Amino acid sequence: MDIKHSLKTGISFGLTSGVITTLGVMVGLNSTTHSKIAVAGGVMIIAVADAFSDALGIHMSEESEVKHSPLEVWLATISTFFAKALFASIFIIPVIFFSIQTAVYVSIGLGFLILTLFSHYLALKQKISPLRTITEHLSVAAVVLILSHYLGIMASQLFK
Repeated sequence: MDIKHSLKTGISFGLTSGVITTLGVMVGLNSTTHSKIAVAGGVMIIAVADAFSDALGIHMSEESEVKHSPLEVWLATISTFFAKALFASIFIIPVIFFSIQTAVYVSIGLGFLILTLFSHYLALKQKISPLRTITEHLSVAAVVLILSHYLGIMASQLFK
């Protein structure tokens, strides 16, 4: 039984998805609406609905490998849910305390810090270059944010 693997799977997936998905939704909704309530609602929905969705996705993925015990599958499922919910929920804090534009910038900084720290940890565990790993992961996150920003602008123009 590889309980450690199941927990690592859930936490690493939930953390990464929690940060990137939530930042993408925040940036996109802000570009579309410039509304604090819309962005706050988006963060809360990600923290619940998308956490359940990702947890079920991990559950089915682990089951499809037909090499994990039911306990391992459920540990990966539950750890994915809680990691995603936790890391997505963190971004409601800047929304509460700052103007929406400032909250989005603070959230991007916080999200990039979380991804940097986790990427550094992963690189050290794999004995590879932290700089390369961090650059790779932050580049993907940056692409998501740029696309989300422009999709938000496009949506605001198309659905006036």
